[in-house]
Amino acid sequence: MRGIVYSSLPVIAYVIGNSLGGLRAAIIAAVALAVAIAAERLLRKESVMPAVGGVFGVAIAAGISWWTGSAKDYFLIGIWSNLALAVVFALSVLARRPLAGVVWYSMTGKGMAWREDRRARRCFGIATIVLTVIFAARFAVQQYLYAADEVGSLGTAKILMGYPLLAVGVLAVAWAARASRRVPEAGERTPRQS
Repeated sequence: MRGIVYSSLPVIAYVIGNSLGGLRAAIIAAVALAVAIAAERLLRKESVMPAVGGVFGVAIAAGISWWTGSAKDYFLIGIWSNLALAVVFALSVLARRPLAGVVWYSMTGKGMAWREDRRARRCFGIATIVLTVIFAARFAVQQYLYAADEVGSLGTAKILMGYPLLAVGVLAVAWAARASRRVPEAGERTPRQS
């Protein structure tokens, strides 16, 4: 839960800073808050990577908006990365290598034997399609708000479509893992192979 709050606070600070004092105030508020969050995490002796990654991400987004002189450009990386993820996930389904399954079985150490199981491929295909729709929806909504120059609404959409939708995607992957049940070990044949 703390991670959700930590990732949302710089966006909130950016939007409030922009509405109260313009682009410069927004950038200072977002970067200062990201650094403060990183310092707090380090003082708590939490993992360094999320702290550094958070500061780095906010700094890049702030740098883009500073360079272009447009407050809405703070959200550009997130908008276009959602489109890229939607395309990659969709292509993985078309290639019959659903990315949700690839990631899940890489994390669990079972390798790629699951691809030989029709049920596992189908379940992880569905989970990958759910993730594709999530990324595509994020892109569509945020790109619309970007084109309309709605900085405050962009910040709200980024937060509301961030972790809550990601939780839906994680539930879809968990369902696929459970629904596909037993996946054969490498070299083992099952009756469900295609």
